[in-house]
Amino acid sequence: MTQNTPLSPRLPRLPRHPEDVAHRVLSAAQLRARGVSAAQTSAQCLPGGPWQHLLPGVYLLHPGPATGRERLHGALLYAGRPPVSARRAPAGPADAADAGYGESMVTGIAALALYGFAAAGDVAALHRIDVLVPRTRRLRSTRFVEVLRTASMPNPVRVGEVPVAPVERALADAVAGTAEAAVVRRLLTEAVRDGHCEPASVVRELSEAKLLGRPAVVGAVDALLAEGRAVAEARLYAMVREHGLPEPVWNVELRLPGGPRLGGVDAYWPDQAVAVELDARAPRYGAPGRGGRAEEDPQWSAYATKREHLERLGITVVHLTPRKLRESADQQATVVRTALMAAADREPAAYVMVLPR
Repeated sequence: MTQNTPLSPRLPRLPRHPEDVAHRVLSAAQLRARGVSAAQTSAQCLPGGPWQHLLPGVYLLHPGPATGRERLHGALLYAGRPPVSARRAPAGPADAADAGYGESMVTGIAALALYGFAAAGDVAALHRIDVLVPRTRRLRSTRFVEVLRTASMPNPVRVGEVPVAPVERALADAVAGTAEAAVVRRLLTEAVRDGHCEPASVVRELSEAKLLGRPAVVGAVDALLAEGRAVAEARLYAMVREHGLPEPVWNVELRLPGGPRLGGVDAYWPDQAVAVELDARAPRYGAPGRGGRAEEDPQWSAYATKREHLERLGITVVHLTPRKLRESADQQATVVRTALMAAADREPAAYVMVLPR
C-alpha cells in the first residue's frame, strides 16, 4: 500500500442472525439503507471476498453455496425491487417490517413445494423458482428465477414469511411450465386428494389460463375430477356416520316401476324419500351467461331436469358440493337431517324402485 492509497471506510455493523435468511441475503437497497455503499458492496464481492452476487442487485452475505431458502428469498428480492426511477431516490432508513418483496410472490412448482406437495419435491432441490409480478414490471428472467407477469395479481397466501400464490394459481403456472402428462396428473390429483383445493376451482383456473386443451392436461383433468368425486364421497360417508344420521342406501339408481330410469343419486333414504346428490362437476363451459347456468353447461341442464322430475314425484333432493362438505360438514348434516325430519309432514312420495348403480 502506498502513502497515497486511500483507506476503505469501515463496513457498518450488520445484524447477525445466522438462522434468519433475511439477514443472509440482502438487496442493494437494503444494504444502502444499512449504511453500506455500492463501493463497499462491490469490494466485499471480489474474488475470495466474504460476499457474493446471488442475482442482479441481490447479495449473499457469505461465501458458501446458497441454500434453497436463500435462493427463494433472493428471488423475491430480485422480483420485488423497485423500478429504476424509484431506485434513484435516496434510500431512507431501513424498515424492519419491509421484507423488500414488493408485490411479488412465489408461484409454480416452488409454491407447491412450499405448500407441501410431494409431487413438487423439496424447495432446496429446485433448479427454477417462478415469481409472479404485475404486468407493468420490466424484469427479465435470470439465472434460477423465472419471472411471470400477470394483469391480475392474486392475493398472496403466507407460508411462513413467504408470499405464495394461491394453490389454484400455482398449479396453473406449474402446469403451464411442463409438457409431461405424468407430472401434471400427479400435481392435480394430489391437490384434490390432500384437500388443498376443490376440482372446480382448479379447472376454472386452468380454463382462464387457456390450458385445458393441452394434451398433457386433458387426461389429467379427467383424473382430477375422478379423484374429486372419490374424496367428496368419502366426506359424505363420514358426515352421515359422524353426525348420527340414519344409514342410507349408497350410489343407487331410481326408477319408476315399469317406467323410465330417473337417474342415479349418491345417497337415498327410501322411508323418507330423501336423496343426496353430489355436484362434483367442473366449470368446463366458462362463466355463466346472462341467460343462466343451463345455457352455459349442458351437464347442469341434466342435473336440473333430473332434480325437477324427482321432486315432482315427491322425492326431496339435497344438492351438496365438495366445497360445502369440506368447509361446513356440520351445516350440511343439519340440512339433510331437516329434510329427513320433514318427511313426515309431506304427502307420500310416489313409489320408486331402488337399483344398484
